[in-house]
Amino acid sequence: MKAVVWQGKRDVQVTEVPDPTVQKPTDAVIRITSSGLCGSDLHLYEVLTPLMTPGDILGHEPMGIVEEVGGEVTDLKPGDRVVVPFQISCGSCFMCAQGLQTQCETTQVRDQGMGAALFGYTKLYGSVPGAQAEYLRVPQAQYGPIKVPEGPSDDRFLFLSDVLPTAWQAVEYADVPKDGTLAVIGLGPIGDMACRIALQRGAGRVIGIDLVPERLARARARGAEVLDVSEHSDIGEAVRELTQGRGTDAVIDAVGLEAHGNVAGKLAQTVGGMLPGKLAEKAIAKTGVDRLSALTQAIDIVRRGGTISLSGVYGGAADPLPMLRLFDKQVQLRMGQANVKRWVPDILPLLSDEDVLGVDDFATHHLPLAQAPEAYEMFQKKADGAVKVVLRP
Repeated sequence: MKAVVWQGKRDVQVTEVPDPTVQKPTDAVIRITSSGLCGSDLHLYEVLTPLMTPGDILGHEPMGIVEEVGGEVTDLKPGDRVVVPFQISCGSCFMCAQGLQTQCETTQVRDQGMGAALFGYTKLYGSVPGAQAEYLRVPQAQYGPIKVPEGPSDDRFLFLSDVLPTAWQAVEYADVPKDGTLAVIGLGPIGDMACRIALQRGAGRVIGIDLVPERLARARARGAEVLDVSEHSDIGEAVRELTQGRGTDAVIDAVGLEAHGNVAGKLAQTVGGMLPGKLAEKAIAKTGVDRLSALTQAIDIVRRGGTISLSGVYGGAADPLPMLRLFDKQVQLRMGQANVKRWVPDILPLLSDEDVLGVDDFATHHLPLAQAPEAYEMFQKKADGAVKVVLRP
């Protein structure tokens, strides 16, 4: 089959790899019909390269048709249409019972000290072959895949794999009071969708913050107020002017480790990536630091006693935090990978014919799998208005 494989920094290629097979009774194999390109894929493309191995298959946002199932997979059959969550979880361990599927005790990558295995996401998360491919082996298929109805296009359901539950959890963790105020830093796919969900769930005001004109326009068109970073010397002050001098009740940081503007963090990332082999891996995994511009901005923006919700991925192991500021402002901080299956029952009713979240036209680009290298470059450069790219084998 053809698959998108990582070969080096800013180097992804579409090559022939062996077809996946059922290896365990809890496996399934699906034929991919759509697979999303995620902002966190760009971390592998640019920043976390020391944790990658040439030939790794990328991608973690798939949906498709079941081709084959193992003997212990009783709720799926060939021909079923499914979305596959980005994390691999069993559904029966202690953590899954708590709704913490990203901490699944069956698939935890213990030799790396990490949580549940993820599709297509570095050796830290199990080096599981990813979903930007023609076929995908799905471990723990007795629990993970989400059956969806025939009829609507893939885009109606595809974002259940990551974007929708990640944005939903970001809003849930933000704990915005009814009619309260929320700032969303970063209007990529997660930030954009978080704005939509927050407004749908009753937030009084949502203020989207970015510097890409197309992203600002998308958020504004769906009802959010927007602030263009390039037009304000002090975004925190601009937000306070809109909120009676206090700041917002909650802030979602939907940017993560590739925030613009932090020179020291960028230097640390670059130097880490230049080290040879195991030294680079150790530098990133054990002593790496992130570019914390978005997080420090969130700490500035949130009102005293407010909540910061982190949905943007951070990967540093030695990040310096302004603890005095956090403590003095009495800030609540919640974060983590989205627990997909926990939120699916809340989200599915919104994917009706009314399409209240605008998923049908959420993707800005649909490209054949063969054009994945061009898709990565376009998305990384934010060219051609790219906000969400979907690959189709």
